[in-house]
Amino acid sequence: MSKLNEAAVVQINEICDRYMDEETPLMMILSDIQNEYGYIPLEVQELVSAKTGVSVAEIYGVVTFYSLFSLKPKGKYIIGCCLGTACYVKGSQQISDKFSELLGIKSGETTEDGLFTLDSLRCIGACGIAPAVSINGQVYPKMTVDSVAAVVEHYRSLEA
Repeated sequence: MSKLNEAAVVQINEICDRYMDEETPLMMILSDIQNEYGYIPLEVQELVSAKTGVSVAEIYGVVTFYSLFSLKPKGKYIIGCCLGTACYVKGSQQISDKFSELLGIKSGETTEDGLFTLDSLRCIGACGIAPAVSINGQVYPKMTVDSVAAVVEHYRSLEA
């Protein structure tokens, strides 16, 4: 969506129109756009601003504050390594580092093939099964550095 095509503009305008009767429609609009396109680049923020009257600065602030929104496209499989206290003391940083090494990306980045995004999460509420990793909402309990390669290969095999 680097350049908005006409169909995208129409669809984003329709999303905005859907919530115009709401008192505070911004979160609903951005959520629908994120769900539809996977990210909310500046061009889209400008379009939403023009349609709603909410400043681009305010929209940008919302998009960058909430972790469910992204400025860049995310991969098909979003790997979230919990770095909360319980997970961290049980080695989650080393697990995240191993994902980073195997995928060739840093936290917050997406692989060139668009398959994986690696994220660092503060806490996923799985302290009892630490260290935990979440992939598209599926939680992997008691992860180890040695199990990272098998997890990556499992998701790669789904694409074969």
